[in-house]
Amino acid sequence: MKKLCGILAASLLCSALGIGAAQADEPNKIKAGILLPLTGTFAAVAETQKQGALLAVEVINKKGGLNMPWGKVTVEGVVDDDEAKLDVGVRRYRYMVSDGVRGVGGQTWAPLAYAINAIVSKEAMPYFPVCVMAKEGFQKGKIADSTFATAYSPWTVGYMAGTSAVKTLGKKRIFFLARSDSFGWDIRDGVYAAAKEFGAEIVGYDEVSLGTSDFTTILQKVRAAKPDAFIFAQFGGDAVALLKQVHQMGLGKEMAIFNAFITNVVAKGVPAEALQGIYAMHYFYYDLSGLADKEAAKSAQEFTELFRAKYNTPPDAYAAIAYIAYMEMFRGFEAAKSLDPKKVSVALMANGGQFTSVKGPANWREDHSAVYKHAAFLVKGKGADERKQEWDLFSVMGSMGGEAVMPTLKSLGY
Repeated sequence: MKKLCGILAASLLCSALGIGAAQADEPNKIKAGILLPLTGTFAAVAETQKQGALLAVEVINKKGGLNMPWGKVTVEGVVDDDEAKLDVGVRRYRYMVSDGVRGVGGQTWAPLAYAINAIVSKEAMPYFPVCVMAKEGFQKGKIADSTFATAYSPWTVGYMAGTSAVKTLGKKRIFFLARSDSFGWDIRDGVYAAAKEFGAEIVGYDEVSLGTSDFTTILQKVRAAKPDAFIFAQFGGDAVALLKQVHQMGLGKEMAIFNAFITNVVAKGVPAEALQGIYAMHYFYYDLSGLADKEAAKSAQEFTELFRAKYNTPPDAYAAIAYIAYMEMFRGFEAAKSLDPKKVSVALMANGGQFTSVKGPANWREDHSAVYKHAAFLVKGKGADERKQEWDLFSVMGSMGGEAVMPTLKSLGY
């Protein structure tokens, strides 16, 4: 009798544990981690990324939550500061995991995204970096099965900038200024590839470290080389400082000035007279009304209205990157009908990885990089007299996208 009671008790315990496990795997609320450098060098850009992520969470919750087989699941966005430091970022990522997040997005600083990608390659977690991650990170065997990057590598940024300068603007003599890290070197390689492909000449090259504030000596070298286009990889505060000094020296009167990658946050930090006539590639610009693709223009307008309603400003490029990332994370959960990272990855790659973004159609490639019909927009800075309102910073001249602007899968080891 005692033996029978023991068996029944064990059976009841196992049943209870089984029910608990099932309930734990079918929650009515989940946490999504939002890990960004909210203090330090990249804080201004990180703030826009946080806005995009939280807007995606709000959009899902306003629909009642994720549509899962066991019912509606609401999402809580859990925000933390990675400080753009490897040790801090990894520690806080691990804390988020211990706190029960079911997916994580973030990073403005690519080296930290690379480090977290290495973790999730061993400990699967839906991970969506929202920065321009180094080309090396997309190589076969390095990108984790559960990592999906809604921004491409810096190589693509450089290739688009170089191609636009040569083919659209008709420039044939390029001076390129890199940043002394993978971001700058990848952009350099993309610019060089475009120059070689389309018959332009690199007449000068230099590189400076992140945080450089005085570009006087560099700009004297640029002037002496007599290029017809000066393309540079500087971003954030570095780009602001450089563009101000370019204007002070009057280089814009002698050559086309081309900032490889720009955001509205950067543009707002540049005096109107220094931004006027500057060319750049922009991942997303809120006003695409002049674009020939009216469907993409409509999608951008709808997203802009949604963003304005919450934040009273138009969305910046990195807000769009983050919004797309989290909406894809949530689509992955729904398509997989599961929170399991492996199932989510398979679901995102199904049907050719196709999805719709706020700037038009896109698809996930084998390297888990997003390929967009409109990867970036060629923009030209407006002066004070051209602006109709505070955020009327650029005119859109066109776009580039598709497989043509991506490094080949073969070059990445596929």
